[in-house]
Order: sequence, then C-alpha cells, then structure tokens
Amino acid sequence: MKNLLLSLVVLFTSTAALAYDRADDVERLQSGATVLHEIMAAPDSGVPDEIMHDAKCIAVIPSMAKAAFVVGGAYGKGVASCRTGHGWSAPAFFSIKGGSFGFQIGGQAADIIMVIMNDQGMENLLSSKFKLGADASVAAGPVGRHADASTDWKLRAQVLTYSRTRGIFAGISLNGAVITQHKDDTREFYGHMIPFRTILTGKIEAPRDAEIWQGALVKYCGK
Repeated sequence: MKNLLLSLVVLFTSTAALAYDRADDVERLQSGATVLHEIMAAPDSGVPDEIMHDAKCIAVIPSMAKAAFVVGGAYGKGVASCRTGHGWSAPAFFSIKGGSFGFQIGGQAADIIMVIMNDQGMENLLSSKFKLGADASVAAGPVGRHADASTDWKLRAQVLTYSRTRGIFAGISLNGAVITQHKDDTREFYGHMIPFRTILTGKIEAPRDAEIWQGALVKYCGK
C-alpha cells in the first residue's frame, strides 16, 4: 500500500511539473508573437516587409541574456517555424549559446529575431544543430519599413539577425552562436520527442496553443 501511494505521489508530481514546464513553452510562444507585433509596429525601425515576406523561416528568442562571466557570450531559448506548402509549420523549440554579439548587450536582456532567407539556410536549421557564421552565413539585417533596393541583403547571408535592447532596435551579428533543438521543451510541449525536421517541414499539426504564434507569422510574413 505504501509503495502504491508513493508511486501515485511521484506520478502526480511528475505530471504537475510537466504541465508547469509546458506552460513556460506556451508563454514563450506568446512572448515571441509579442516581440513580432511590437517590432513590426515600429514605423521606421522594424524588419523590412520585403524580408519578412521572403523569409523561409522565422526564429525569435525573447529576452536573450548575456552571460556576465563570459566575454561576448549569451544564452537564450527560442521558438522557430518554417514556411511549408500548407502554411507555417508547428513551432520548434531551441536554445542558442555563445557567439560574438556585434555590439555588447551589457546587463540587459535582448529580444532577438533571426530571419532565414534561403533554402540552404533552412536546411541548416532543419539539421537541429548548427553554428551561425560557420554552418550558415549570418549578417546584421537592414532596418526600416522597406529594404533599400541597392542593398544586397538577398545575397549576403542565409540568416539575417536583429536585436532589440532598451527599446532600441537594430541589426546585430550573432557570429559563432550555436543553435540546438531543445529536446526537453519539445517533449514538454508535444508530449514526446519529435525531430526538428519533422516539426519544421510541416509533418505534424500545430497544437491550439500555437495559434497566437502562427497568427503573428501569417500577419507579418504572409502564408
């Protein structure tokens, strides 16, 4: 009887912890959508419309924090989706570590947006682990409601990156940062492990909790 009660307590505790952790994942989706809404609402300092509409994938890291004990280092957790033949994919959860950040974030957390611009960049993301600047070329993205026709942003990089710190929005370099699928968050949100490629190629249906995130993508990037 004692063993049965102990097993029930462990099961209840594990289930409660899983639900709590999943709530964190849902909150990250909501925060990612909020970052897109707020940045794209800025009249002259958002990601250019042409870039958003040409994007193959969008990734957002809400409140990425610089590691004070590592020069130029940082850590964050984010969410990404890719364009498929039937709309935006379900969200995939990832972590990002390290890297040399064009300008210093300082002690402030920064919202990061990464825009994957071509098939090669998308293929790197689908691998579930890649290093910006090594496996995929990366550059600070142009800022403004419309991209200057004279710029070569379509040719410069597979991934364009942006940062917002203290209300200031600008392109930022994330050279050396490593992006990896966050397996624990994936299990918590979907109930079991699903590979990055399966999620981002649209082979699974997005849960209802992802609607706010996908709605923001459709609004700013089109279907």
